[in-house]
Amino acid sequence: MKMILDANAILRFLLNDIPDQADIVADAIQTEASTIPEVIAEVVYVLSGVYHVDRSTISSTLQDLFNEISIADKPVITEALRLYAATGLDYVDCVLIARSKILGNSILSFDKKLNAELNKQQADV
Repeated sequence: MKMILDANAILRFLLNDIPDQADIVADAIQTEASTIPEVIAEVVYVLSGVYHVDRSTISSTLQDLFNEISIADKPVITEALRLYAATGLDYVDCVLIARSKILGNSILSFDKKLNAELNKQQADV
């Protein structure tokens, strides 16, 4: 049975701050673990807000993790992490931009920074 990792499990694995729990997660990863995009949003929030990990480290670390576990909407989440590292936008805004870019979703927002980046991404196409 495929196991879905929650944010706390992923954080224990990445931070290795509770080695016994990190080992349990490592074992789960060896037996085909996965996660969902909503969990990644929480992981990004905690790593940046609580642990003050820089954006590029968060992006590269999570993308490396996706080589070990599966995640729904991987192309969107990977692009969102790339944007997160390259911009000052909130992670969820990066997910919206990535969905627009990769899936062609239209985004309705009154957020000026988000709309400016959406326009920039569309101009780059």
